[in-house]
Amino acid sequence: MARGVLPLAFWLLVWQGAVWYLQEVQGIQTTLILPGPLLVARTLAELAGTADFWRTALMSLLRIFAGLLWGVLAGAALGAATRASRWAGWLLSPAVRVIRATPVASFSLLVILWAPTGWVPVVVSGLMVLPVVWGNVSRGIAQTDPLLLEAARAYRFGRWKTVRLVYVPSVLPYFASACHTALGLAWKAGVAAEVLCVPRLAIGTQVYFSKIYLETPALFAWTLVVLVLSFLLERALGGLLSRLEGGIGRED
Repeated sequence: MARGVLPLAFWLLVWQGAVWYLQEVQGIQTTLILPGPLLVARTLAELAGTADFWRTALMSLLRIFAGLLWGVLAGAALGAATRASRWAGWLLSPAVRVIRATPVASFSLLVILWAPTGWVPVVVSGLMVLPVVWGNVSRGIAQTDPLLLEAARAYRFGRWKTVRLVYVPSVLPYFASACHTALGLAWKAGVAAEVLCVPRLAIGTQVYFSKIYLETPALFAWTLVVLVLSFLLERALGGLLSRLEGGIGRED
């Protein structure tokens, strides 16, 4: 527990120290540029006392999770397809690389033209996730031990049994790493898309209005909400992947 509390306490002290330096030494009123930890905590507590806060957090969480889910599934399917078929790799790999190279803002502005406002964060976060999962799944398939594949042929494994007993255990560590990376990308891209398209009941919308109305403590508070939700979702995803890896290990 101390390993988690001590770094948090250290950075809170750094934060408070920066506020003290600006106020006491430089004579700058910091509420607008760097509110203190206590002010942000008080603002967050006030926000959390309203029903709209919880509805907003839930809707953003659902949007990000939906984008993460479809991006992971599509990326895994495309990774398997581009490794299984040379033609699929030739046709699909350039498109995935274009998606990976395109900035989040560009995708968000384009998707606003094509999709309802509430779906823009779902589409954009999924598009940011897809290339990461595609690359890792493709790499995992390529790194499958040839001796295991030779043994599968010697024992006359069928296609699906080879996939289940050889390819899946080989790919799973790469897939798990991709999911951990993709989660952070999904949150950043999803909230950024919300800031640009301003849907109803969205954390990004609240971040946008906090910036417009110069409510910096609220901006910090909503950013803290993003961090907490991202951390909780990462823990849940990590537990799920650990159970999946354990289940496959017991099966083997």
